[in-house]
Amino acid sequence: MERKAVLVDDHALLRNGLAGLVKELGYQVLFEADTGKEFTEKLKKEDLPDIVLLDINMPRMDGYDTAAWIKRHYPDIRILALSMYDDENAIIRMLKNGAGGYILKDTEPAELKKAMDAVCSKGFYYSEMVTGRLIHSIHSMQEDNSPAKALAGLNDRELEFLKLASTELTYKEIAEQMHLSPRTIDGYRDDLFEKLNIRSRVGLVLFAIKNGIVRL
Repeated sequence: MERKAVLVDDHALLRNGLAGLVKELGYQVLFEADTGKEFTEKLKKEDLPDIVLLDINMPRMDGYDTAAWIKRHYPDIRILALSMYDDENAIIRMLKNGAGGYILKDTEPAELKKAMDAVCSKGFYYSEMVTGRLIHSIHSMQEDNSPAKALAGLNDRELEFLKLASTELTYKEIAEQMHLSPRTIDGYRDDLFEKLNIRSRVGLVLFAIKNGIVRL
């Protein structure tokens, strides 16, 4: 059965080109929308999409607000975030708001199909851009049914840091909230990078989400 997709992007030329590509990849395009607001108005309960390809920077409900709205009202609809920029904060925020994946608009058609298929079937797609090697180590831990293995070596302060790192606070603001020096916070971060085999803040957030330290 053909899966249904909706495209939400305020760049009409890019959106139209993407719509044609999505159809070639075997998806039915239910409709297109310029803004998140237009998307909510066009969406019909009796004919919901399987996946929404969602731009981030839009007027009248941006991608963050639209993703949160979808998650709140129609949690079964999958979301794939699209962006022109590889921005760490944008990735973190979109994942926390309910997106199952984040890819760049200039991605190759083969990767777009791979991402859409994965988000529809598994609920998530994390490209190398987003995760580096993180997702593989998390998957292997999950396959062993031992997520506790990854958490066993973490103390309470490191867990607290992980929770705060999953917000939009800067490292300096995290230091202030934990009543520690910025240098100590840097130490926590670097220790966690080494313990968890992670190389970025996005990786820490994904680890925290996967292991139930923070909730989406």
